[in-house]
Amino acid sequence: MASETTTAGLAYGKRSLVRGMPGHHIAIFIGFLVVAAVAPFLLYPVFVMKVLCFALFACALNLLLGFGGLLSFGHAAYFGSASYITAHAAKVWGLTPELAILSGTAVAAFLGVVFGSLAIRRQGIYFAMVTLAFGQMIYFFALQAEFTGGEDGIQAVPRGHLLGLLDLRADFTLYWVVLAIVFFGLLIIYRVIHSPFGQVLKAIRENEPRAVSLGYRTSQYKLAVFVLSATMAGLAGSTKALVFQLASLTDVHWTMSGEVVLMTLLGGMGTIFGPIVGATVIVAMQNYLASFGAWVTIIQGVIFVIAVLLFREGIIGVLARRLRKPL
Repeated sequence: MASETTTAGLAYGKRSLVRGMPGHHIAIFIGFLVVAAVAPFLLYPVFVMKVLCFALFACALNLLLGFGGLLSFGHAAYFGSASYITAHAAKVWGLTPELAILSGTAVAAFLGVVFGSLAIRRQGIYFAMVTLAFGQMIYFFALQAEFTGGEDGIQAVPRGHLLGLLDLRADFTLYWVVLAIVFFGLLIIYRVIHSPFGQVLKAIRENEPRAVSLGYRTSQYKLAVFVLSATMAGLAGSTKALVFQLASLTDVHWTMSGEVVLMTLLGGMGTIFGPIVGATVIVAMQNYLASFGAWVTIIQGVIFVIAVLLFREGIIGVLARRLRKPL
């Protein structure tokens, strides 16, 4: 039965990304593009690009947590490692932006395979602790390795020319490239969620023993979603390295893993568009409340507590329940 579902999933994946999409989801995607197209003219483009990168990062974690039921406390390992590899590839190896991004994303996918194959052997809090341990391993590697620059990180990363044509040194040019990357990543995640593979993931999340009894090899599904989530997180980290022209220890620190979990929960775990809203709220708070210094984390904590009390399903989760439509 599992093999039949996999075959069906491959056939399903060949269809158009838009075909069969509910009308309100199409409207939301169009609205997202409209807002994103207008945003750089109203706000600082680099700030909007940061929101987009973290939105993709949060959606990547939500794929694992919200639909796979696996809580990772070490997802900064894939985000940060991809950031470092992309920065090193662009600055030291002299690779073009597209190859640098692909290099970082590939390394994140490889780490996802290695760490995921070990982590999925445990469940619940033990799975979370194993992922945290792997995340800390990457952090101390980044701190000690020579090519990472230690505490200074990799700075002044050249943006270069995309495909030898587009000069990414201009913020506006880079913005449209970032938007295209993030939107493509969101469409991939959306299609995975609504494929037969995604339906099996939901079944495993709800009742894994029953999924096993139906003939599904749950460990293979969990590893697949882990690797896909790590790959998307790596894509977000690689893009972020070019946006800020920097790869630093902040990208691989455990607080980054906690931050993306917060984004997912605040926006709505298990929803499609919730992580985007959560990432927007958190990044906006960090940017516009920066003048408060260390108090920003306290303000974030207070807002998170209020959100948990008033929006137990996340902002989008509550909105979807009231509209009675999956968002």
